Amino acid sequence: VQLQASGGGLVQPGGSLRLSCAASRSLFSINVMGWYRQAPGKQRGLVASSTSGGSTNYADSVKGRFTISRDNAKNMVYLQMNSLKPEDTAVYYCNSKRFFGSRYDDDWGQGTQVTVSS
Repeated sequence: VQLQASGGGLVQPGGSLRLSCAASRSLFSINVMGWYRQAPGKQRGLVASSTSGGSTNYADSVKGRFTISRDNAKNMVYLQMNSLKPEDTAVYYCNSKRFFGSRYDDDWGQGTQVTVSS
């Protein structure tokens, strides 16, 4: 799966951004779509995920502030980020996982920079 992420930028603390991820195939064929982030000097970690069955999962640090959503007709996944904090500054990556029995395909987009600063 090819993934194209966009929507990052510079925003003040308390502001909002919406990230978008365009997938090259139908989201119905993808088991899990997710957003991850990596700050300088830190490991990449899960921000939010959405399954084809409609379940969502969020990192504790973003619960209540971020929302992941899908537009299946457009093969798009979004991450709405509200009440942004400086600690949300990171490169955000779109991810897709497709499971095939005991193995899975794991694909990544190119990343989009989010900077939260006054």
